[in-house]
Amino acid sequence: MSRWGPEVGAQTVFRLWAPAADAVLLELADAEPLAMAREADGWWAVSCSAGAGTRYRFRIGGVSVPDPASRRQSGDVHGWSVVERSTYEWRTPRWQPRPWEEAVFYELHTGLFGGFRGVVEHLEGLREIGVTAIELMPIGDFPGQRNWGYDGVLPYAPDEAYGTPDDLRHLIDEAHARGLMVFLDVVYNHFGPDGNYLPVYAPQFFRSDLKTPWGDAIDFRQEPVQRFFIDNALYWLEEFRFDGLRFDAVHAIRDAGFLEMMAKEIGARAPSRHLVLENEDNDARLLETYRAQWNDDFHNTLHVMLTGEHEGYYADFAERPAKKLARLLKDGFAFQGEHMEHVDRVRGMPSGHLPPTGFVSFPQNHDQTGNRALGERLIDLAEERALKAAIALQLLSPQIPLLFMGEERGAREPFLFFTDHNPELAEAVQKGRAAEFAKFPAFASGKAKVPDPNDPETFERCRLGPGDPAWRAFYRELLQLRFSLLVPRLKGATAIASEVLSEGAVLARWRLGDGAELTIATNLAHDPVQIPLQHSTPVYGTATGDMLPPCTTTVWIEAA
Repeated sequence: MSRWGPEVGAQTVFRLWAPAADAVLLELADAEPLAMAREADGWWAVSCSAGAGTRYRFRIGGVSVPDPASRRQSGDVHGWSVVERSTYEWRTPRWQPRPWEEAVFYELHTGLFGGFRGVVEHLEGLREIGVTAIELMPIGDFPGQRNWGYDGVLPYAPDEAYGTPDDLRHLIDEAHARGLMVFLDVVYNHFGPDGNYLPVYAPQFFRSDLKTPWGDAIDFRQEPVQRFFIDNALYWLEEFRFDGLRFDAVHAIRDAGFLEMMAKEIGARAPSRHLVLENEDNDARLLETYRAQWNDDFHNTLHVMLTGEHEGYYADFAERPAKKLARLLKDGFAFQGEHMEHVDRVRGMPSGHLPPTGFVSFPQNHDQTGNRALGERLIDLAEERALKAAIALQLLSPQIPLLFMGEERGAREPFLFFTDHNPELAEAVQKGRAAEFAKFPAFASGKAKVPDPNDPETFERCRLGPGDPAWRAFYRELLQLRFSLLVPRLKGATAIASEVLSEGAVLARWRLGDGAELTIATNLAHDPVQIPLQHSTPVYGTATGDMLPPCTTTVWIEAA
């Protein structure tokens, strides 16, 4: 079985899977090119003296291409790959990931925080409010200096705009020293539009009979393709000591067998690591092998209830949203096999047998904020009292919570879609982005303009300011309650029941791991609602007799 990427030793072995090539040369920046030998199953290889720092690439016909498994790049995605051999000395060699029940995620964009070393400067502040896990948006080498990361084409190489591979190790080491886990968002469903040379020499990497939003689907039936991605996951977990991975949009990976195979191999090699999915299909079967799934149903339902918006995919959540909220608090998914009009298909499957910690909940994330034309946050779209009630519901319920960068400081800076593409591609992206929102009245009338993704100012507008200390205190209070009252009892928690109190209010109950009963009543509307009379004093929030005030979340815990 051949492996992707250089194997560094006394002699460095360079390999490339290029089944469509007639000949392959290894180009070295400081030496003569070397002919690579054809091996079995489309592999090419050559050994030579090439230590750390050697710049190399492959020449196939008239095209020079980077190593698709490059561990480090010099000169962006079209430049030289660099032989990488770390001598980093870890400060925290005995670190082990925290138990899953302790996870409180904070999703961030590395570039907006000043690169890997810039993120380090924020770790202590995040730890202080109660965050336990940093989640980095994708960092694999992408074209240009600014990108969300989902346009990456070299998934083994940390983008040099963020720092060196050892800068990344330093970030993870510093996080572990503070008791923080670090997760990485990885993209295994497509490659970006600029810098992907695989079709030139390995068209077998893709299959033309299956399409995704980005073009031909990746062919996960091919053993070299399987190894490319499984080894990439293990590379991040073993060589960089990430505590877990978030797999982007696995519904676009048209081979569930591969997803199960990958999870089982990672589980055998790195059993303490946590694997999380994003999956629009709501496939509950995958959560038998993966730790949890991002729960878009939680976000979409809350968004409708907080803002009243019903355009696009929100339309499927606008009908009786309180009923959907009650269902997802009890069962995990709001859609468990029902037809969705917006996508015109049945979505989801029963999920009530899964633990509540199998779902990651969030009122905002990079997608739901950044895919808005103007990148507005909920703080500018919803009434503050109702928003705070929704956040209390999120942080004090048994599902695993995720914060999006800036939430904890009441940030009002937008999170916009930004890129740094070549002029031709930049123009196409700008036009496509404008056309996407052309049907909305503000943009159709010319009153508003979609920001140009390629304009550096679009990126700069997303940098976070100091924020509001009152919001930090709010999050700190809630997370302290979560860790003192909920986290020690989360393992083994199960849902009991949920009910709709009004079109803006729900009540849900769970049996916690120690037998205690957790009850949460949430009212996001502007009228009080009647609730079943509780027999204990709330641990959070208020209730007057059997009435729940407007824009309120109240929590009770009855000991076993």
